[in-house]
Amino acid sequence: MTTKNMENHKIVSQEEWIRARRELLAKEKKLTRERDALSEERRNLPWVKIDKEYVFDSPNGKVTLKELFGDKNQLVVYHFMFGPGWEQGCPSCSMIADTFDGMRTHLSARDVSFVAISRAKLSEIEEFQKRMSWTFKWLSSFNNDFNYDFRVSFTKEELESGKVDYNYTLQEFSDEAPGLSVFYKDPNGNIFHTYSTYGRGLDTLLHPYNYLDLVPKGRDEEGLAHSMAWVRHHDRYNEGYRVDPKATYQISPKDLR
Repeated sequence: MTTKNMENHKIVSQEEWIRARRELLAKEKKLTRERDALSEERRNLPWVKIDKEYVFDSPNGKVTLKELFGDKNQLVVYHFMFGPGWEQGCPSCSMIADTFDGMRTHLSARDVSFVAISRAKLSEIEEFQKRMSWTFKWLSSFNNDFNYDFRVSFTKEELESGKVDYNYTLQEFSDEAPGLSVFYKDPNGNIFHTYSTYGRGLDTLLHPYNYLDLVPKGRDEEGLAHSMAWVRHHDRYNEGYRVDPKATYQISPKDLR
């Protein structure tokens, strides 16, 4: 891990600290108001009706997109970066998933169903989920086009072109990507796609980062070839844990073993 120089940090009296803290608080409140306004704009985005039928593989058999709502009108889908043939899921997605089990009850109380979906085969998902001790609903889209349609999986032809359409722009990426999509079901059973976010749009879901942003060293990722190269699955931090600052963050079956 990189190390910031903490030795020369400015030290002041309690009174000076309070003055500086109040100045920062004003900026924090401004950002909070701007975030609230942005959230309102997000909710006011136009919707797209989903006419395509998606059928997923679940531990209880085949299930449709409509059935994922259960008795709720809103559905959040986390696109977990986990491709067919991979031995384990993306470490960053796994960091996010560590919070899923605890939040589901709270979402349910606000008319929201939650599921994770990956293109990995169901047997691969179940094996990894058991290892990680997670219980949230996690389905496979291996046998449908869901991941491709919502731009978190890419075809061989797309990859061969050099760039794929991810996060609303053409860029270089691997065959699988992370994301989150939101859907609404009206009283007549019609389903609408209301929102999707990718890349740094998922930053707020990385709860450890929210805490790291509060501590003196922050994310402490300066000097790393890839900012998230330090992230491990929660059962892979041990006494021998160390970070190679030259390491990249390439997601492939080979890198995930």
